[in-house]
Amino acid sequence: MSITIHALAENKRGSFPENIRFGTVFSDHMFTQVYDEGSGWRDARIGPYRKFSLDPAAAVLHYGQEVFEGLKAYRRADGGINLFRPDQNMRRFNDSATRMMMPQVDEAFHLESLNTLVGLDQAWVPDQEGSSLYIRPAMIATSPKLGLGAADSYLHFIITGPAGPYFEQGFNPVSVYIADRHRRAVVGGVGEVKTGGNYAASLLVSEEAARKGFTQVLWLDAVEGRFVEEVGAMNICFVYGGSKIVTPSLSGSILPGITRDSLLQLAPVLGYEVGEERLDIHRLLADIEAGEVTEVFGCGTAAVISPVGQLALHDRVHEINNNLPGPVAKRLFDELTGIQYGLRDDPFGWVTPLSSVADCPAPLRSQTG
Repeated sequence: MSITIHALAENKRGSFPENIRFGTVFSDHMFTQVYDEGSGWRDARIGPYRKFSLDPAAAVLHYGQEVFEGLKAYRRADGGINLFRPDQNMRRFNDSATRMMMPQVDEAFHLESLNTLVGLDQAWVPDQEGSSLYIRPAMIATSPKLGLGAADSYLHFIITGPAGPYFEQGFNPVSVYIADRHRRAVVGGVGEVKTGGNYAASLLVSEEAARKGFTQVLWLDAVEGRFVEEVGAMNICFVYGGSKIVTPSLSGSILPGITRDSLLQLAPVLGYEVGEERLDIHRLLADIEAGEVTEVFGCGTAAVISPVGQLALHDRVHEINNNLPGPVAKRLFDELTGIQYGLRDDPFGWVTPLSSVADCPAPLRSQTG
């Protein structure tokens, strides 16, 4: 399959502000392709960022048949651009699509399309410290269909936008409210894939937590309401004695985070012990009070690492590390972002330097207009 490129002759959307709020500013161009059952994927193109027109009966609007991904492009000190483990995002995108009864996309072509889009809009990759270009691939069901069942037509698209730190407070601890009644996902459901319904279901408790003065919500398992799963839109880690990092084992209801996986590989190289365990929240809170848990942090693409300074359950607040960032989280953050921005060696082969549009493979056709 080839990609038709309708590129703007020059930047038409203006420049991004100095202080970039996450997910509010978008680049000039976007990628799209459409799928019809029987004929497969077609009409792959990159053109100006634009609005969609959907039938009011489109299946995505009524039954939530939708998946997405999130990754970043990083500006290096030499002006080049790095992608971080994009192959893992392409693979997880297809895993999500399969679970939501949607067609898979060719992973190599998906990555090529993403690479070409970022190359075309590379001026949008910011160079401020801690900033990046956020990349959002997504797929939605477009069939006008009110009967329950998998759609037969889909739209796959990629949009991008410059982003500053996910949390306005930067690398300062967030406060977390433990959801004691509502649940995020259940084993056998769709908690281990990236589909919008998981996040929509979290909004009620997230808003309740915000009214109580908390930044994020910690989710527990749906069967017993005891075992830790995720925090907000991130995986979560606990540090024991400043040397051992434990995170909830993947249960079937926890998203297999790429940042999580990266930290589990990076931490032992830095001298830390790591473990994946079933973590009882009551035991963890007791260990925090006893001083055995020395740090808590969330990890994910958007924030990379976010220290947790307070955990609250039933209106009792448990403070971690005097509500200050801890040395383990800071070191992991520095090392991982150092790899992403090309400031540290990459012994894992995670970084993919961006190819420019001029270096794109032969099938690409450029049509400026």
